[in-house]
Amino acid sequence: MPIYEYKCEKCGHEYEALVMGSEDAVECAKCGSKKKERQMSSFSSGAKGFGSLASSAAASNSGCGGSGFS
Repeated sequence: MPIYEYKCEKCGHEYEALVMGSEDAVECAKCGSKKKERQMSSFSSGAKGFGSLASSAAASNSGCGGSGFS
């Protein structure tokens, strides 16, 4: 059951909603409108992925005399 972020097309209110089935039932918490636009969450847009994490960790271990990643 994902939590999505929305922006109401009628009043501009931004809100989050737990979606248990169809997104059609989700209403604006402020005005009750069902006209909405799903927003990109800050968590998903800022994630770099595993490859970037592994390469930055290897780079930071390369100069400390440890074994690093092989």
